Amino acid sequence: METGRRAQQSAESGSYAFAGAMWTPTQRLARIRSPSQTTWLSSIAYSESFHHDFGGRLRRIAPLTLPPLPEPHLLRLRPTSLRSQDISYLLTGVFRNLYTSEVIGEEVSASLIKARGSEDAGHEEFVDQLQQIRDLYKQRLDEVEMLERHIIQARARALAEKERTMHQAKVQVLEPFIKMPPVKTIFRWCVDNELLQKHHLICPDDYYSDTVPFCSAPKGIFVSGYSKPTFSSEQHSIPKKELIKKLECRKTLSRSEDEVEYTVASLTWDSSFKAKLRSRESVKKTAKNKNWMNHLRAPQRQLERLLLRRMESRNHFLKNPRFFPPNTPLGGKSLLFPPKKPALRGAFQNGELEQSCADTPVFLAKPSVGFFTDYKIGLVYEMVISLQNTTSSSRHLRVLPPSTPYFALGLGMFPGEGGMVAPGMTCQYIVQFFPDCLGDFDDFILVETQSAHTLLIPLQARRPPPVLTLSPVLDCGCCLIGGMKIARFICRNVGFSVGKFCIMPKKSWPPSSFRAVATVGFVEQPPFGILPSVFELAPGQAVFVEVLFLPTSLGKAEQTFIIVCDNCQIKELVTTGIGELVALDLIYVSGEKSQREPGELTDLTAQHFIRFEPENLQATASKLLIIRNATHVELAFHWQVTKPNLRPLVAGESYSTDSIACHPDRETAFSIAPQTGVLNPHADHEFMLSFSPHEPRDFHSVLQMVLEEVPEPTSLDLGTPKDPSYSVDDVIVLEIEVKGSVEPFQVCLEPYALIIPGENYVGINVKKDFKMWNRSKSAIRYAWGRISDCHIIEVEPCTGTIEPSEVEDFELNFTGGVPGLTSQNLLCEIQDSPSPVVLHIEAAFKGPALIIDISALQFGLLRLGQKATNSIQIQNVSQLPATWCMKESLVCLEERHEAVSPFDIEPSSGQVQPLGECRVNITLEARCCQRLQTVLELEVVNGAWSYLPVYAEVQEPCVYLQSSHVQVTNLYLGVPAKATITLINGTLLPTSFHWGKLLGLQASFCRAKVSPGRGTLGPSEERQLSLELTAHTQEELTDLALPCDVSGMKEPLVLGISGKPQGLQVAIAISPEDSDSSRELWPGHPERLHLDFGSTVPLRTRVTRQLILTNCSPIQTPFTLKFEYFGSPRINLSQKPSRPDMPPALMKTARIRELLAKREQLEFMESMLSHGRGAAFLPHLSQGVLGARQQLSIDITACANMWGEYWDNLICTAGDLPPAVIPVHMAVVGCPISSQRPTFYTADYFQKEPVIRFGTQMSGGDTVTRILRLNNSSPCDIRLDWETYTPEDREDRLVELRVFYGLPFPPRDHTGNELLCPVTPESSSSFGSPGPSSESESSHEAAQSAEGSSSANASQIISVVLQEHEGVPSAHLFSISPKQVVVPAGGSSTIHVSFTPAVLGPAVLHKVEYTGYALGFMSLDDEMERELPGRRRRLQDFTVGPMRLDLHSYVRPAQLSVELDYSGSVAFRHRASDLIPEQPCSGVLSELVTTHHLKLTNTTEIPHYFRLLVSKPFSVSQDGASRSHRVPGPGWKQECEEEETGKQLVLCPQENMLVDVSFSLSLELLSYQKLPADQMLPGVEIQQSASGQKEMVFTQDLLLEYNNQTTQVVPLRAVVAVPELQLSTSWVDFGICFVNEERVREVYLMNLSGCRSYWAVLTGQQEPDKDPVAFRVSPSSGLLEARLGNAPPTSITLQVSFTARSCKLYKSTLVVEGVLGEKSCTLRLRGQGSFDEKYESPHQL
Repeated sequence: METGRRAQQSAESGSYAFAGAMWTPTQRLARIRSPSQTTWLSSIAYSESFHHDFGGRLRRIAPLTLPPLPEPHLLRLRPTSLRSQDISYLLTGVFRNLYTSEVIGEEVSASLIKARGSEDAGHEEFVDQLQQIRDLYKQRLDEVEMLERHIIQARARALAEKERTMHQAKVQVLEPFIKMPPVKTIFRWCVDNELLQKHHLICPDDYYSDTVPFCSAPKGIFVSGYSKPTFSSEQHSIPKKELIKKLECRKTLSRSEDEVEYTVASLTWDSSFKAKLRSRESVKKTAKNKNWMNHLRAPQRQLERLLLRRMESRNHFLKNPRFFPPNTPLGGKSLLFPPKKPALRGAFQNGELEQSCADTPVFLAKPSVGFFTDYKIGLVYEMVISLQNTTSSSRHLRVLPPSTPYFALGLGMFPGEGGMVAPGMTCQYIVQFFPDCLGDFDDFILVETQSAHTLLIPLQARRPPPVLTLSPVLDCGCCLIGGMKIARFICRNVGFSVGKFCIMPKKSWPPSSFRAVATVGFVEQPPFGILPSVFELAPGQAVFVEVLFLPTSLGKAEQTFIIVCDNCQIKELVTTGIGELVALDLIYVSGEKSQREPGELTDLTAQHFIRFEPENLQATASKLLIIRNATHVELAFHWQVTKPNLRPLVAGESYSTDSIACHPDRETAFSIAPQTGVLNPHADHEFMLSFSPHEPRDFHSVLQMVLEEVPEPTSLDLGTPKDPSYSVDDVIVLEIEVKGSVEPFQVCLEPYALIIPGENYVGINVKKDFKMWNRSKSAIRYAWGRISDCHIIEVEPCTGTIEPSEVEDFELNFTGGVPGLTSQNLLCEIQDSPSPVVLHIEAAFKGPALIIDISALQFGLLRLGQKATNSIQIQNVSQLPATWCMKESLVCLEERHEAVSPFDIEPSSGQVQPLGECRVNITLEARCCQRLQTVLELEVVNGAWSYLPVYAEVQEPCVYLQSSHVQVTNLYLGVPAKATITLINGTLLPTSFHWGKLLGLQASFCRAKVSPGRGTLGPSEERQLSLELTAHTQEELTDLALPCDVSGMKEPLVLGISGKPQGLQVAIAISPEDSDSSRELWPGHPERLHLDFGSTVPLRTRVTRQLILTNCSPIQTPFTLKFEYFGSPRINLSQKPSRPDMPPALMKTARIRELLAKREQLEFMESMLSHGRGAAFLPHLSQGVLGARQQLSIDITACANMWGEYWDNLICTAGDLPPAVIPVHMAVVGCPISSQRPTFYTADYFQKEPVIRFGTQMSGGDTVTRILRLNNSSPCDIRLDWETYTPEDREDRLVELRVFYGLPFPPRDHTGNELLCPVTPESSSSFGSPGPSSESESSHEAAQSAEGSSSANASQIISVVLQEHEGVPSAHLFSISPKQVVVPAGGSSTIHVSFTPAVLGPAVLHKVEYTGYALGFMSLDDEMERELPGRRRRLQDFTVGPMRLDLHSYVRPAQLSVELDYSGSVAFRHRASDLIPEQPCSGVLSELVTTHHLKLTNTTEIPHYFRLLVSKPFSVSQDGASRSHRVPGPGWKQECEEEETGKQLVLCPQENMLVDVSFSLSLELLSYQKLPADQMLPGVEIQQSASGQKEMVFTQDLLLEYNNQTTQVVPLRAVVAVPELQLSTSWVDFGICFVNEERVREVYLMNLSGCRSYWAVLTGQQEPDKDPVAFRVSPSSGLLEARLGNAPPTSITLQVSFTARSCKLYKSTLVVEGVLGEKSCTLRLRGQGSFDEKYESPHQL
């Protein structure tokens, strides 16, 4: 399987606005791509700066006003983490009604669409729209995926064409490439512009203006664009003489360039082409007209050359070799290729140097190919690739990373700084490989150097694929159409890797998603199905693949499946099968062929006809039938016998199916075997057809073969059935018509001969039964004959009648006359039979017979000379008297060579009556030792003889010892030792024995006893006796013997005894506590005994080891145990501490019991360490008696309250054995100083000190101090030197190297100055374990000598400490004072631990955690406490674990939670008309104060001290009184406000405070609107909308100033709507009016704002001013209501009248002003009077 695949998933999200609903898409289905083709759209980098965007986005237009909801939605909480990107709480506060509405997601929409069918029409319409939105969303996703795939394919084709063109250029061009684009892109030809324009994307036609050529130009010699010389460069660099030649040679190249450029179709083609044409024309003119300029005179030429050489010599200098190409005369030599000879000047035309420079490698890759194998999905694999500089100069390089997402390139590691690689040195790059499938991956890394050729490093990933033994073609064989067949095939993985496989139809490959094609059951592709569809196989594992075949058409069926492996490989599986129909044929019938007689009626439907010959009744005739199954399918069948359908047909007439009846033939004489069975595929089957008539008539039947469960063909075409179910039924496929007739029967006997078994006595009647059969068509009469000569033979009944087909039972009476065999024939006459029936008879007769009641005569075991008698019974079993005689066989006497028989028989002969009995006594005399076997003969006159076997065993006594010598082991002085001896009776005779006394030279020093000492041995008995031997000497026993007398034996038996007595033996072993393992090293290896309690024993901990004393001898002995130095005072372990005075019920609780147990342990340890040496060893049993063979385990407990390494000796004495000295070693670790009082002992190595917590402090607050008491539980004064650290976790810092000059922690006085003291070797020695070794005493002494030598070297004053890096020293946060403190032995000292809160930046909003730790390094100032030679040694400073105190605190900025009352923000909204009361007569208010409540909550754990600062027009107070809409009294002054806002407040943790924030509106504030923009006060802004509404916005900040000099800002905002007046016109011209006639014009005054306005009209100066007033306005003042929302502005009609007083021109100005400081409106008036009556108004006439 060689095909790979890879699945990727990409998720895109979008939203569309449809009737207020939002659709949120989820992830799209994965797309199947190969690893070489997969590319993410986000990683596409277009060289031609291709950008695209998706158009047609729908936007939601928010309405101007939101309809109110029935109830407000809950606000979302602000996230506690500063790193959270959740802004839902902001969106909820701004767009409350929009953002809090629920979003219809994919699951909800799918559920709604699936559950549609509601009776609500509105709901159904909503579901239809929702489904349309979902379909549109999916359609747009498919379009995006199609565009993405099209762009990726176009880019791949353009890149491939670019690489091909570059490769051709590299072959043709010899000069090295400059890293510039050598060819022009053809992306515009690979992409479909119409498709991009259709989807509103930028296409190449949008930025390419030239037209695409109709056909491609012919290809020529490639010259890269950057290498083309320009005309200007040719004029400066090429001599004029060679210019024309160069231009002529370049004509052909220019022509090919033009063709290439025309093919590529770049944007710069036109300009470059015109420039080249101009350059060619100029060159031609130059070559034609100015050739005379190329010639100079000889003197002038020499002078010019001299000046040129001088100029070149001044500018000649050596450059760095790395700036020249490698392997050139100035570019450095290659380390791989030998240097070439330098070429002469001017010899560069042949191009040899350029060729050598291009082929010279600069860097060499190791390895040359990056290869990965045995990878798994989800893991990351790394490989290091080294690049070695192979030139003699330093070089730069650039490495281009892999292009596929499965390989990544890390940062380079260079030998030096600057990214330069020295000659011969290497730089390393780490290549990472992270596969997402198990397929094959290929990529490469490009290394760009100064060499012309880019170094390519291939990257490959290969994994051995699984190999399946599944055949590519799965043949299911044949099956009936409409049937079903299941075939099983074994599939085994013989590869070397695990594989997961999925089987799918070929038409489904490649699938859009494997979840869509992977099914649990069968994978179907009619007419086949395969199970399982998904399976996993490990190497060597196998699975059965089942193929289901359901044919629907005749002929061969074939389908192709695809089996896909998880390593992206596929394989085709072809399933084949053949659909067949049922086809049977009768090919053979035994015997003659049956023919129908003319006019004979036969069955209408039978295919075959068989006729039998006439038979007698009950006779049977058979014929062999052979039926062929022409199909390749097994067919189950059964036969049924029916009556024939007989109907005469006229010639040409056919029968109808309705006339065919099927009736079973119950009385048929035909049968066929086998009746049922299975027809094998495509095979011949034999059947036996039998005819057995049971009555005299003709038989006629039809045999029908019925096939069982034959499927019904559903369709015979090649189409696929819609319904895969099928039906089966029984089908008649073969019909055979049979006929037979009957002839008269015959008579036969059963049996035809009588043979009487056995022998019968003469004169006894013997009876025998037999039968006679009548096989005729009618009844028969019989008559038996009789025989009476010599024997009497007759049959009963002798005459009678036998009905047809019946049998008669007869009895034969046979009486023998003479003995012997006889043979007779008895005749039976049959009426009307030509010949009688003959019965043959055979019989035998005999005389009398005797039998013996036993089969053999056993005399058993006899002692020599003994006589024995037995009796036998002789019985006559016949009805005749018998004469007999008994004696020993002469043959047996001859074999023993004896003349006289040892048997005495009484009586030896006689006569026994019929069925009588006779007893005979037989006596045997034992004359010699032998095994007697003989036979007695019983002779019967005129009868059969009998034989009786006789057996007897004659022996004499024989007893012996199994071993004549016994070696007594485990023999100890004075202790009885037992051994086992065995006596064996060699005969079957019982024998008695008796043991005597011990004999020998050493018998006086020993005592022996045998139990039992006497007794009787049974026949062939083996008896084990116990020998107990006690030795009173340690000499080896060699001369000892013990006799035994046996009855019947002439000589006694003698037992030899030997042995070596042993003395006392005691073994010592040491094992840890609760351990089954031990080491027995003494007395065999006493130098290896060592009692080690461990090298890391914690302080105040009991450590127990077991000393095992084993008495290897049965000798009891006393023992003692004693420690030399650290022995504990004698403690009575059995004595229990005094019980406390508390109630008994309380004593039974678990907690009290635990406390009492800890108290008991504490008292026990204190008593052990009462001598004050820092450590103690205590044996739980110091002396006692060791019993015989006793093993005694003694617990030895060790404990210490001071660190250090301790040595001692344990002296063990047992009996008179020499004392055993056992070295004892214990290394104690831990800190004896603790801030807690140790009330019990723990098993922890280091006692965990509680964390010192400073709680939560305010940023920049005061220093917090904790007082800590340190308790010293050791017997030594300990000096602590404290250092504080801050944890630091950095990968580049693993260890710390610290160097000290002198003591690391010298003693200091109370002022902190260092005390002068000599440098001791203990403080500056190496930080190892300098104490004695725990291996042996010799190593102990060697260590002491080494210490002595090191002590002499006092000049070692510089110490180096290498320790693990955990943190950095820091004293600005945490500190401890005093830095050095001495904790007395058994006492305590006090230290102060302080924390100074840090100052947090303004960007920090939440609390910050600060952790640290303090290390107290322990030292001992007393030299005796530091070391006691041979007994203890204690390290100090850095060599011993310090005391650690963990420090923790939180610092948080001063921040209070601000909650508003109801408006959602601290915003005040006013109208300037609020200063005017409801009754204007009362006047305008000078100031109006509005108050909002502000709730301040302290959600932290620390109190906050702060002040509230704010400036006018805002104010703040804490009384909580509401001052909304009321006028302040005269006492409201600035001094009072400063006192209110400047007072310091305190807010305790988890408490809140209500603050009143007020805004003061006054006429002074309203006057600011008249100020120009450049003079506007800060915090005041005038805003005016397009509709004309005008507002004044006041902004200030409420400052919460905390005591740590930080502030919190609460923005305040006040919006005041001011009136805005406007006239409908700015001037009114009355024209020429008649004098003293009043003319009226109407002018509208409008209020554009949402504030009421109190206005008044002021009349300006009139011209001429001497005349009476000509202009008047009505009304002159009034109230103009506010404008409501988007309604038209409110207005009032002003009637302006003009009355001319003369014929002069009148002018005037009306000014409309408001009392609230609004902008005034000016109306200019003009009119002229006239006395002409034509100007008089008509209504005035």
